Amino acid sequence: MDRFPFPDDLIRAQQEWHDTYRALAVPRPRRATELRRRLLLLSTRIEWHPFWSTPAGWTPAARVELRRIGCDQRA
Repeated sequence: MDRFPFPDDLIRAQQEWHDTYRALAVPRPRRATELRRRLLLLSTRIEWHPFWSTPAGWTPAARVELRRIGCDQRA
């Protein structure tokens, strides 16, 4: 069972963030400006998600766990 009850849209945003970051990290990425803008949009969406104002989202461990889940599910 998951320790934190992350909403699906938050997990999906974190997974998309990782995908976009990887696409931007390659040498001479195509559409770099578009990828940067997408990364900024996703970062804002993740940072200001309503989940973080719930008791489960108050701990720093929740943010670390979200990053781990988002990265693990794409690997």
